[in-house]
Parts: sequence; structure tokens; C-alpha cells
Amino acid sequence: MEIKSILIKDTTREERIQIVAHGLNQCGGSCDFCSGCDNLGGGSVEAFYEPYINGEKELRQLNEEYVSNSGMVR
Repeated sequence: MEIKSILIKDTTREERIQIVAHGLNQCGGSCDFCSGCDNLGGGSVEAFYEPYINGEKELRQLNEEYVSNSGMVR
């Protein structure tokens, strides 16, 4: 997958879904039935990345919120 930019302004919703799926695949498997992020306090993967996929928050913002809230995205 070759994406030049991951910014919301440069991507479609479908591309953002692919970006999230590709990034999550880096841990070695699919997210189906994993709940690893939920176990680490980040909440469900779908809920965590929904604001990015819907074009509401950039990935950078979500990551900053995750770190500043000790793993809880609000």
C-alpha cells in the first residue's frame, strides 16, 4: 500500500480505513477477536480510530491524547 499522506485532507474515508488496517497489521495479525488494545487500556480498536476514519481527528491527535491520558482516548 502506497499512501503519500495520511492527513485527513489528503485521504478519503476508504483510504483512512486502509491506513488503519495496514498500521494495525504490523503487530502480526488481524484485529478480529484480538482485543489487545482494549487490554492495554486504549479501548476497542474500532472506537479508538473512529474519529480518524470519520475525518474528525488526525492520527497524530489521537496518539497525543492516548499518551496524555495514560491510554484513554476521550
